[in-house]
Amino acid sequence: MSRLLEVTDLEQRFDLNTDFLSKLVFERGRLVKRERVVKAVNKVSFSMDKGEVFSIVGESGCGKSTVARTVIKLIEPKGGRIVYDGRDITGLSREEMLPLRKKMQMIFQDPYASLNPRQRVVDILTEPMIFHRAASSVEEAREKAMGLLSRVGIRPEQASRYPHQFSGGQRQRIGIARALAVEPEFIVADEPVSALDVSIQAQILNLMMDLKEELSLSYMFIAHDLSVVKHISDNLAVMYLGKIAEKGSKDHIFGNPLHPYTLALFSAIPRISGTSMRQGKNLEGEIPGAIDLPSGCFFHGRCPKAMDICSKTAPDEIEVEPGHMVSCHLYG
Repeated sequence: MSRLLEVTDLEQRFDLNTDFLSKLVFERGRLVKRERVVKAVNKVSFSMDKGEVFSIVGESGCGKSTVARTVIKLIEPKGGRIVYDGRDITGLSREEMLPLRKKMQMIFQDPYASLNPRQRVVDILTEPMIFHRAASSVEEAREKAMGLLSRVGIRPEQASRYPHQFSGGQRQRIGIARALAVEPEFIVADEPVSALDVSIQAQILNLMMDLKEELSLSYMFIAHDLSVVKHISDNLAVMYLGKIAEKGSKDHIFGNPLHPYTLALFSAIPRISGTSMRQGKNLEGEIPGAIDLPSGCFFHGRCPKAMDICSKTAPDEIEVEPGHMVSCHLYG
């Protein structure tokens, strides 16, 4: 397989200070200046090949969705390098990115919020086709739209309806069809099943994998649940507080998880027997804020195996076996 995406030391920050006065706070009876910057993504590096499903997993607030939106430049990166299909797109302007928008599309978490409630389904699908010239005429766009709806399990006679007239699972199918409307090669799926009933999740995942094979797609899949990505991923990265704690193939992560945070995620997955997927200690406490990041290893305050060095020195990324990387002092 050839390389599709190479991300190196990606950084994303959000300045919460709207003006100079918003930086001033009272502290111990004194007026002091405080910069409030959310450090959402902190030097994240990974790569994926064409035809691959690469998943990023972690708790809510760990930065995984921000990574996804930054990689396809819905948000401009604050640092690092993004190479897509051999081309450095890091510094490209919105106008320069426009030809690449056909190649990379996104499926959003909330299918209702991501669909225009004032547009009929057929218009939601044909509008991007006409804009990106994926169809030479309105008639051709409508014909393609009907074919897409059939492909994702929506009856063509439902094309004149509005998003609110569909169930959550049907709306996500429409969201998938919209992403496919311009014939992309790379799709970012930002928690596409987390807002759906468990009974519908498997249907949507199966649909996405069938489309991947039919259309030779590559997926970046964002999820907070390891059990969701177990059967669809080729490679995974486990994120915590804007950094990658562990990454490797599906066999590495599910067969030999190493980082205490990865083990904690496994312990949170329930099974029918009532036991967890893997034995491990459940996490205590909340994920720290991304404004004042912890020193050393970001996970040390919640880690059951923390050592003195963990609070002082950030661990390097170590290759414990070919392709299996972990950032933890236990393996240093």
